[in-house]
Amino acid sequence: MSEKIANPGPLGLAAFGLTTLILNFVNAEIIPAESLGMVLPMGIFYGGSCQVFAGMWEMKKGNTFGATAFTSYGAFWLGLALMFLLQFSGLIAPVPKAGLAVFLGAWGLFTAYMTVATLKKPKALQVVFISLTILFFLLAIGQFNHTVHTVAGYEGIFTALSALYLSAAEVINETYGREVLPIGQ
Repeated sequence: MSEKIANPGPLGLAAFGLTTLILNFVNAEIIPAESLGMVLPMGIFYGGSCQVFAGMWEMKKGNTFGATAFTSYGAFWLGLALMFLLQFSGLIAPVPKAGLAVFLGAWGLFTAYMTVATLKKPKALQVVFISLTILFFLLAIGQFNHTVHTVAGYEGIFTALSALYLSAAEVINETYGREVLPIGQ
């Protein structure tokens, strides 16, 4: 008896995209910083846990790229949310700007090498990863420059929308059995 697994990609992309979108509304100062409290549960349950699940399902399907990407970014969201929760509760001291810059820059490096792998994948995925690489480096620099941080927020909104587009395209195209939304095969 064969077990068929649905494509976990759209779930992982949606979890990443929606969580990234609402965080970057804060980063871009479209909504106040006090709104961060709504990002944390999303970071734990949707951006975090759902992406880890999607990564494990990608692993079961034999997709090394998807397994590595979704599991890693899911862990990123879980770790980021936990860091903020520990800080807000007073259990750890706030991470200094230099520490956050290193944290974000390290994720930029990871994303940069994952971007290289997207060059053999659909153009829409390349857009997600190129813009995400830029986002992490802008956020790292933005720890020391308020204007760059705000610009990073808007770039993060673009990144999130590109991931949501790819998620929607994969769901809609599969449902209709044809390419309704192009992804640049």
